[in-house]
Amino acid sequence: MNKISFYTLGCRLNQSETAVLTRSFEVDGYKIVDFDEPADIVVINTCTVTANGDADTHRLVNKVTRVNPNARIALIGCQAQIQKEKLAELPNVRWVVGNAKKMDLKTIIQELNNDPMPQVITPTISRESFTMSPAGFDRKHIRANIKIQDGCDFFCSFCEIPYARGRARSRIFADILLEVKALVAAGHKEIVITGINVGTYHQEDYSFLDVINALEQIDGLERIRISSIEPTTIPIEIIQKISQKTKLCRYLHVPLQSGHDEILSAMKRKYSRKEFDDFIRQAYKVIPQICIGTDVIVGFPGETEEQFQETVEYLKEAPIHYFHVFSYSNRHLAKSRNLGQMIAPNIIAKRSEILRTLSQRKRALYYQSLLGTTQKVLFEEKKGSSWIGLTDNYVRVSVKAQDSVSLLNQLRDVRLNEISGPLVVGELT
Repeated sequence: MNKISFYTLGCRLNQSETAVLTRSFEVDGYKIVDFDEPADIVVINTCTVTANGDADTHRLVNKVTRVNPNARIALIGCQAQIQKEKLAELPNVRWVVGNAKKMDLKTIIQELNNDPMPQVITPTISRESFTMSPAGFDRKHIRANIKIQDGCDFFCSFCEIPYARGRARSRIFADILLEVKALVAAGHKEIVITGINVGTYHQEDYSFLDVINALEQIDGLERIRISSIEPTTIPIEIIQKISQKTKLCRYLHVPLQSGHDEILSAMKRKYSRKEFDDFIRQAYKVIPQICIGTDVIVGFPGETEEQFQETVEYLKEAPIHYFHVFSYSNRHLAKSRNLGQMIAPNIIAKRSEILRTLSQRKRALYYQSLLGTTQKVLFEEKKGSSWIGLTDNYVRVSVKAQDSVSLLNQLRDVRLNEISGPLVVGELT
């Protein structure tokens, strides 16, 4: 029996794909082991959104060759698609498989298992609708990720993803429902909808809203969470559904990237700051206790101090409760590498710290607003004597429980009492 381990870099979409791949190897008799355990084959699902993602792949390959020198390594996914020649030169790498074929990894390994030379497989990515199999459970996460869409047609100037993932395409509607039903049957109570640009889902006559409506009809599924979604792609009906206390979580993560219109235009984003602001204020007004998150890129080429400060001032007063802050990373295939003056790394670091500090303050204020309320928490893990879980509006909650009591994968009502660092401490009601 071959032992195989998996490591996922990057986004929830990668996590979803790794979960399906893991299941496909498992049902064929492979033994799944943790990444730090000795394995015959090590699979790394790569990310290339930033230079840090590229560096992480090299770091992991070096770690594997140091502690597990006999392992054969498969590098799959986005970085494999774009940087195949460089990755094939790394030690112990036997397979470099891009996004078009990475879900066929088991077959590739079985057919090319005895070839000593690195195999590079990165064909052109099709635009056809797709399926994924086998369905199963996500062994790494209590809240399972479900991939409904891949690729992107937006071509933001800072982004390589359309080159790494291909053009936008959608998963066959019935195939989504099959996997979600299997995940629910395996015990998952919350599904996180993932994709590169999920709001653009369109398969035959089915829309993103049709996916939501169909998932809500699945017995045993308690929560549906939408992962990051572009502001111009969210149907207004989604806001109405969340406000009606359906299975949809009171949560939206909507990337802003910059609070200045000139920078948004240079980024080739498809909205102005006002259009973005109008949307999130409507959601904030209509949905009680909603949590709204965003992404911000710091140090885009040509970004002046005044433009950055305008972003800061907007984020201070907007109904946004936290933000992921990304230092601008010059990607080889991104158009932004030819735009404007590059910002010095020390300035980017300083600006990033300002926004991260602001994000922490705004998250704490949001948590403060919920103290004294009762929220339903899905518990995911135990740390020490406390169980940790998540509310539908994205608050991480800690509850003490007796050693004999397991709250794993349970949805329980919790009264939120006090803030403790990144957690809110509560008690079961």
